[in-house]
Amino acid sequence: MADTLRRLTHTSPFSVLQDKLESWHRDYHVISCDNNLNRCCELIELTAKVQGQLFTILNHTAAEGGHYAGMDTLKTRLLPWLGTCFSMARPVVSDDTSLQLIQDSVEKDRRIRELSASLDSDIQRKDTELCSTRLQLDSMRIGRYSAGTDVTKRESATTLLATEEEILELKADLRSAHEQVESYQRKMAAFIDYERQIRLLKDEVSYLSTDKTVLQERLVRSRSPSPLPRLSRSSSPMRSESPTRAQLTNSSRYARLISRFNDLYAVERLEAQVILRRHIDDVEMVQKIIFIAVVESFKTAKLAYRQFKLRVRKTLSLHFGLEYLEDAAVDYIVRNLDLYDIQASINDVINAMNVNPRISFPQRWTFSSSVP
Repeated sequence: MADTLRRLTHTSPFSVLQDKLESWHRDYHVISCDNNLNRCCELIELTAKVQGQLFTILNHTAAEGGHYAGMDTLKTRLLPWLGTCFSMARPVVSDDTSLQLIQDSVEKDRRIRELSASLDSDIQRKDTELCSTRLQLDSMRIGRYSAGTDVTKRESATTLLATEEEILELKADLRSAHEQVESYQRKMAAFIDYERQIRLLKDEVSYLSTDKTVLQERLVRSRSPSPLPRLSRSSSPMRSESPTRAQLTNSSRYARLISRFNDLYAVERLEAQVILRRHIDDVEMVQKIIFIAVVESFKTAKLAYRQFKLRVRKTLSLHFGLEYLEDAAVDYIVRNLDLYDIQASINDVINAMNVNPRISFPQRWTFSSSVP
């Protein structure tokens, strides 16, 4: 609409129409009748073009205003003008004609109101239908969503069950693997124990072989004390000359000590009980005396061994360096056990037991009288 109005303004058709009217007025009495008619028709055509453009602008303006905008203006201005222009010219308008026009106008107003009411009802009905359609769509969407949710829940439950089954299977596999590992560990521990026992047996056999050799040498030698061998610094190390030190392992010493203690407990202990029961009636005191005798014997033997070793080290220090002195001293003690003064150790044990306050025995009786 604005473009049409702008074009109409720029072309200035009314100025052109005014110029043509003035030119026709000047030449009206000069030109012929045909020319006057031609100019009149030209002006009518120009006026029709302007009216056509104005009606176009009117149509666009009414369309932009909506269905009911500008209705009063059209009724009061355009319709009467159209009725006046397009109706046949009559010299006189009667009262009946005016009444008829009023009735027609009222009828038109009534029809317009009815159309407006029907349009409003149609609009309300359409709005109601639209709301119901929206509600149906929402319900359908909710139904689809709930159905999809149920399917998802079922799938999730199925997946969860499958996952739990897999977890149970994995736990069972893990337990079986732990059991296998434990069985392998037990087998490995048993194998290690077997190897340790084999090593102990080998050490024991080696020690017994060495002990057998030593005993055979002692049987060959005389009862007199053997002098210390003359050894020089140029001799080879003691580890290579005498295998006795190497064969005396801790396991061998432990096994020999246990064996000797078992013999003491099974044989010598019973013999000592028989001898002591001849003089002491209290069985508990007899057992206490035997226990104290064993303890004092171990103490005395340990002290005697230490003193014997110190004397041997002092003697061998003139012939060996510090590197081989310990091995040489131990090897000499093992080879010359007959130099150990057993009677002196027995006397020390008896003296310690005679003064022990935890032992009670009859008067005019000593432990030395019971020693064979």
